[in-house]
Amino acid sequence: MTIIVRDVAYEYASGVRALDGVSLTVATGEAVTLVGENGAGKTTLVKLLNGLLRPSQGSVEVEGYDTRTRTTAQLSRQVGFVFQNPDDQLFARTVQAEVAFGPQNQRLTEAEIEARVATALLEVGLADEAERHPYDLAVPERKLVALAAALAMHTPVLVLDEPTIGQDAQGVERLGALVDRLHGEGRTLITITHDLDFCLAHFERVLVMAGGKILADGPAADVLSQTELLAQAQVEPPQLIQLAQALGWSEAPRSVAEFADVYAERKART
Repeated sequence: MTIIVRDVAYEYASGVRALDGVSLTVATGEAVTLVGENGAGKTTLVKLLNGLLRPSQGSVEVEGYDTRTRTTAQLSRQVGFVFQNPDDQLFARTVQAEVAFGPQNQRLTEAEIEARVATALLEVGLADEAERHPYDLAVPERKLVALAAALAMHTPVLVLDEPTIGQDAQGVERLGALVDRLHGEGRTLITITHDLDFCLAHFERVLVMAGGKILADGPAADVLSQTELLAQAQVEPPQLIQLAQALGWSEAPRSVAEFADVYAERKART
């Protein structure tokens, strides 16, 4: 599902211009990360993709349709969204009911709904929490409930706003595996994150934003190696890249395993 953003600007009622002339294309099946300091325009941009906001200038197209011609409900069937704060989107009395809400509105059979709910809860590690009230769970778990609700919709596009915040190492690993699986299935993934190590390991393309504009857009390892560019957006390179640069390497390893391979190759040459 292709997304095309053309010369988009967005200005809030307060007069703050959050986006200023942003253009980009996200092709079907891409895994894209938006990085930059708070207030750079990242969340505003992704909210334009499913109709939560409408552009003040320019246009946003999702699969050939201008978002201004579609309702938020119609767009939500195409673009799933997991908010940074789960309390902004959770409302049901049980975890199971929360995750079932979207599929129910897709007019699926009861058997299909039950299967989607069970699968989504298993994927996020909450299979044993189905009957609990979402607000009886800790914030990181509530965020996983919101993620499960989005997964159960089977939308072609999934937007994740700061997915790793509050997650322990096991939770981050689970999220990484889930992102890799969805990417492998051809789903389009867009995330906002300050966790650049997670970004580097699991996303192929990075957009750097500052002041409502896109400063850079390219392969993750290339963009996240540009220290001076990242500094303009108040962002530091991932730890693995910082270590590789400190060692004088030209390579930009994306994972610990890749770092170890580069190290072994270099050592074998000396």
